[in-house]
Amino acid sequence: MPKLKAGTIIPTPEEDAAINAGIAADPDTVELTDAEFAQMRPLRGRPRLARPKAALTMRVDADVLDAFKASGPGWQTRINELLRDAVRRGRV
Repeated sequence: MPKLKAGTIIPTPEEDAAINAGIAADPDTVELTDAEFAQMRPLRGRPRLARPKAALTMRVDADVLDAFKASGPGWQTRINELLRDAVRRGRV
């Protein structure tokens, strides 16, 4: 049996049977064999970029920051796009 991390909750035999019944009943799910598990490798996130983005700390007016945050997820990307456009236009 593999070593378990602290806090791991192991299902009861009844819970395990219910899980396995759900797997068997789902036509889109395939139970992997031990050999297939052995071939698996953990994912490590996104591939590394040749030139990754740099983290920074900067101060901006609160109302400006509030407006960007209020525009929803992706606000930091939108700020980056505005800055990139300013650089491209020679305005920096």
